[in-house]
Amino acid sequence: MTAPPAAAIQVRRLTYADLPQVVAIERRAFTSPWSLAMFVLELSKASGICLAAEIEGELVGYTICSRYDTVWHIMNVAVDPETRRRGIATALLERLLERVAPDSQLTLEVRKSNDGAIALYERFGFRAAGVRRRYYQDNGEDALIMWRTPATQRGSLDDVPGMP
Repeated sequence: MTAPPAAAIQVRRLTYADLPQVVAIERRAFTSPWSLAMFVLELSKASGICLAAEIEGELVGYTICSRYDTVWHIMNVAVDPETRRRGIATALLERLLERVAPDSQLTLEVRKSNDGAIALYERFGFRAAGVRRRYYQDNGEDALIMWRTPATQRGSLDDVPGMP
């Protein structure tokens, strides 16, 4: 599959019917994949935002975001390894950010070694604000905690929870 134009990537609400394809992508994309039950739980939350990305009717990526009080937590962003680096994660994050208030606080964890994902999140105004030691069970790798707040979008960490 060659890189599609951005218009060819369709982003829509993720549904229970998508879960077989989601689980298959999850297993190809991650060394410690989520279980089907975890996806069902996240889809059942009324306050969450779960999105699917399609190219020519084929599900190629998804994101799961949950709201906890006033903070949105991006739990999972995944793109099928065969379709990476084609703007799919960018399209998913753009649609996600369209669905939350402009002054919302968002957080996520990302492997410290995942330079591509870190650069993507930084393009959207996320900034590193801490580390979760040995966060990933498969190899004990640390996770970088990233936040996107009104201040990080201006280049400051002033309103990031946990920052002095």
